Amino acid sequence: MKVFLHGVPETASIWDGVRAAIDDDSMAFALPGFGCDRPAGFEATKDGYVAWVVQGLEAIGEPVDLVGHDWGAGLTYRIATAHGHLLRSWVADVGNIAHPDYQWHDFARIWQTPDEGEAFFEAQRALPVEDLAAGYEAMGIPSADARQMAEAGDDVMAESILGLYRSAMPNPHADWGPWSPTSAPGMVLHVAGDPFGDEAMAREVADQLGVRVGVLEGSGHFWPYEAPAAGAEVLQEFWAGLA
Repeated sequence: MKVFLHGVPETASIWDGVRAAIDDDSMAFALPGFGCDRPAGFEATKDGYVAWVVQGLEAIGEPVDLVGHDWGAGLTYRIATAHGHLLRSWVADVGNIAHPDYQWHDFARIWQTPDEGEAFFEAQRALPVEDLAAGYEAMGIPSADARQMAEAGDDVMAESILGLYRSAMPNPHADWGPWSPTSAPGMVLHVAGDPFGDEAMAREVADQLGVRVGVLEGSGHFWPYEAPAAGAEVLQEFWAGLA
């Protein structure tokens, strides 16, 4: 079973194109608060999301091939290092966010700042959907998908994003590191056109985790929307090489 984890500010639908292009059973987890409700008592923190994903993986009942994008990648690094028995393999992009020297991007720093983060999302929700969608399109997301992303943003997602980012200061490695080689084979996926990525840091993280690096050319940060067929090809090549 292939299991996919989305990021921010996304929903599980970002994986529809990739899943359609792979020849295997798959499912995309919808993280609580991202296009869906949060369970009663759920804490929107990095550890809260890890615990929620682990529970879902345990319910599947067999080791899975886990794929994470953006914050889904961050969760994947933690699960691969702390709950490797649940995985047959794993793939995660933005490897730099797992680096001990990683510094959050400008958006994250706003979200992590009390009042400023709330004001950011208040201003976002005041914009017409068309304007939000245009902003996503400018980042390379196809029109229909950009519209869906714009429509999905609500108060629950905003609260979830703020909680998640504020739980990961100064960076994920501060609480989750240091890393050791993972028990399940893995791959750090570097997306060549991702402005939020850093290839040198990603390769250092891959070395720490004892895994290979894959490179996806011709796409940006939102590659599951931008280049689902090319992304699926890289994933299938990795899976085909597993023992």
